[in-house]
Amino acid sequence: MTTTKSSIKQVFICGSALRGQPDHQNLTNAKFVKTTKTLPQYRLHAAENGWHPAIYAVETGGISIPGEIYEMTEEQYEHLLANEPPHMYPDTVNIEGGEQAIAILYPKELVEKYNWLDISDLGGWAAYKNSNQ
Repeated sequence: MTTTKSSIKQVFICGSALRGQPDHQNLTNAKFVKTTKTLPQYRLHAAENGWHPAIYAVETGGISIPGEIYEMTEEQYEHLLANEPPHMYPDTVNIEGGEQAIAILYPKELVEKYNWLDISDLGGWAAYKNSNQ
């Protein structure tokens, strides 16, 4: 009998699954690695009237988005994806220190279509949510 080891993924979390945020349990006890931020290559919006973050890459005018890195098993990663809102998709992001991780992004076209609030300059998702309470 052979067993296969699940692959471990480095996942960048920068929204409602951050520590202290309401969807943190969606990480199913994934291992916290560190706090970090992306390179200034992204924009952050409050989608669905502030229900969840919408992050996408830009060629110019980007900011560094603060977040956390978690190590996830394949099972934890699949659980996270299954609990993401519609239209979100995994992609690689560039983080400080020349590293890369997987993040859950949102189509820029939908952000523009619905003209969702740009919160890029508010200090990240947790800062935005704390300012709206």
